[in-house]
Amino acid sequence: MTHASDLSEFDRDNAYHYGVMRRAIELIDSSADPLALDHIASEMGMSAAHFQRLFSRWVGVSPKRYQQYLMMDHARSLLTERFTTLGTAHELGLSGSGRLHDLFLRWEAMSPGDFARKGAGLKIAWGWFDSPFGPALVMGTDRGICGLAFSAEMGEDEAMADLRCRWPGAQFFENPDMLHDWVKIAFGAQDRPGETAPLYLIGAPFQIKVWEALLRIPSGYVTTYSEIAQIVGSPKAVRAVGTAVGRNPVSWLIPCHRALRKSGGLGGYHWGIPVKRALLAYESARADVLEC
Repeated sequence: MTHASDLSEFDRDNAYHYGVMRRAIELIDSSADPLALDHIASEMGMSAAHFQRLFSRWVGVSPKRYQQYLMMDHARSLLTERFTTLGTAHELGLSGSGRLHDLFLRWEAMSPGDFARKGAGLKIAWGWFDSPFGPALVMGTDRGICGLAFSAEMGEDEAMADLRCRWPGAQFFENPDMLHDWVKIAFGAQDRPGETAPLYLIGAPFQIKVWEALLRIPSGYVTTYSEIAQIVGSPKAVRAVGTAVGRNPVSWLIPCHRALRKSGGLGGYHWGIPVKRALLAYESARADVLEC
C-alpha cells in the first residue's frame, strides 16, 4: 500500500517532507543516545545543511534541540512548566497562537440514541494518509472526521480493525478523496488560515464529556487524568477517565496525548508510547518557538 498515492492533491513537497520527518523522528526515537546531525541527514539521503533547514522549518527547532524534547523526563518537565488547569485553559490558549483547536477545529457529537445503535445507518469513508507521525488511518462521515489512528506501532491491520469495531453497525467504504481536504487542514493548518476541519464525535455520553475536556488543552500544554476527572464532575472516577481517554478514536485532533499521570509519567497511549512522545515533543518545540 502506497499511502502517498492517497494524497494525490496534496502539495507534493509537503507530502515528501512529511515522509522525511516521519523517518527522522523514528530514527531519533529509536536511538538510546543522541544522534549527530550528519548521521541523521545521511540516513535521510540529504546533506546536513539541507536536512537542518527542512527539519527546522517543519518543527521550528534544530534536530539537536528536538532530541532534548524526546528525553524520558520531558513529561515531568511539562507538568512543572506547562501544566494547565482546564478551567483556565480556554483563556490561556486564546491569548496566543498556539491554540491548535480554536484555530481549525469545529465539532459536534452524535446523540446518545444514535450511539446506542452502534453506528447503524452510518456510512463511514476511510483512507490511508502519510503524516509526520507515521501512516494515519482516517475515517469520516459526511459530517466530519470520526476516526484517526496511527499505525506505526500497532500495524495497519490492527489499526483498521480497532476503529471498525467501535461502530460495528456502520457501513465502511474506501474513499480517501472524500477526506483529503480535512486531512490537509488537520496536518497543515498553519498554512491554511480560516479553514476548519470538522469532527464528528461518536462515543458514549461520558466519553464525549472527557473528549470535550481534552479539546480545552492548548497545544504545547498538558494536564492530568485527575484534573480531567475534576472538570467532568467525577473527581473519583480517574480510572474511568483514563479508559475514556484511551478510547478516543480521533488521535492528535482530540489531544489525548496531552493527558499525563500526576507522577509525571507518560501513562498509556492507545497508538503507542513512541507516538505519544513524538506528538508531545513536536508540540512543545513549536510552543517554545511561538513564545520566543
